[in-house]
Amino acid sequence: MRNKRSVADNHFKQCVLLLLLLKSVIDKINGDSTGKLLNQICRMIYRMTFVTKTIQVKSKGENDMIDITKQTSRAIEESKLEQGTVTVFVSGSTAAISTIEYEPGLISDFPEMLSRTVPKHIEYKHDKTWHDGNGHSHVRASLIGPSLTVPFKDGILMLGTWQQIVLFEMDTRQRTREIVLQINGE
Repeated sequence: MRNKRSVADNHFKQCVLLLLLLKSVIDKINGDSTGKLLNQICRMIYRMTFVTKTIQVKSKGENDMIDITKQTSRAIEESKLEQGTVTVFVSGSTAAISTIEYEPGLISDFPEMLSRTVPKHIEYKHDKTWHDGNGHSHVRASLIGPSLTVPFKDGILMLGTWQQIVLFEMDTRQRTREIVLQINGE
């Protein structure tokens, strides 16, 4: 059985070949200027590489904030890509991904803000349906969102000086979270 990457690479190469064929047809119809543009597009697409990695982290439960910047940087380094973007996505509907200055004040301020914005002890229809007491967790995670895209150059994340990539745990219990890193670039 062929691995997913080789199948994707073959499909990708077939798309590039089709674009090159289209380029030659357009060259004959419109002259060379459109063909040059398609040629540049084909070269850019052909150089683009996609790498998917996963990392796992264990949370302590509600309001836990985990800095995943180093793991994300390591994955980019291992990909050997020099420039591009990384999309960081958490699988699950009660956790979120964002950036923050990862320091004690904000580590305390952020959950307090969420408690004011989405209170824990009010009625949530989710809790009536599932009786799991984490309706507020779902709402909070939805507000922040499950993913973030960050550019990188020379293999280094282009984050601000005090900016870190973090997982916010919103669920009411400890969890092991799988975070998907989709790295694309050249």
